[in-house]
Amino acid sequence: MNKSMYNTIENYMYECMRDAAHDPEHIFRVLYLSLNIASKITEKIDFDILIASCLLHDIGRGEQYKNPNICHAAIGGAMAKEFLLKYGWSEKDSDHVKDCISTHRFRGNNVPKTLEAKILFDSDKLDVAGCLGVARTLMYKGIVGSNLYEIRDDKICFGENKNDKDTFLKEYNFKLKNLYDNFYTKEAKEMAKSQKECAQLFYNNLIDQINGIYGSKEIINEYIIEY
Repeated sequence: MNKSMYNTIENYMYECMRDAAHDPEHIFRVLYLSLNIASKITEKIDFDILIASCLLHDIGRGEQYKNPNICHAAIGGAMAKEFLLKYGWSEKDSDHVKDCISTHRFRGNNVPKTLEAKILFDSDKLDVAGCLGVARTLMYKGIVGSNLYEIRDDKICFGENKNDKDTFLKEYNFKLKNLYDNFYTKEAKEMAKSQKECAQLFYNNLIDQINGIYGSKEIINEYIIEY
């Protein structure tokens, strides 16, 4: 990819990114992770497709914030294709980038099929692994107004029930702790191994601290007088 095209795509990404948890630095981390993974793969990779897909993979976030029913991956893929066609990309390559972006979402049923799409998927998930993933998830949950945990029937809800409220603890149980088994490339799987323990340790310590505090909840009865 020539420098002029790279700058054009990068500038469009800057225009679209307004989410502190999915900011331009997230985009660059995904890009660098993708290139790192790709450098270890012997199969042929289209680096123009990979770089464009990484830079543009979250440009649909703004539309999803406006309407939560919109999938940022699907709308972002369509936006990317329209943008690239405007700058002279072929229909085939624009569609390839669209497919990479539309299949990068963890919760989506539309799974990545091409090698470039699998690398993008893995790199995006690596950026939510380990301590960095915990930090980004806490930030994102704060942005959307979710609680850290939920209290129900005087007990701490650990987020293990699908009907629980959308808390950080639920997000950890349904996404963060499960993503380590869902990488497509062996290179990403190896990179994720060193990150898993950090996230699990944080979660366990958080639960222990919360349990310790709520284990003393009966102390309030010593200071409340019934008349």
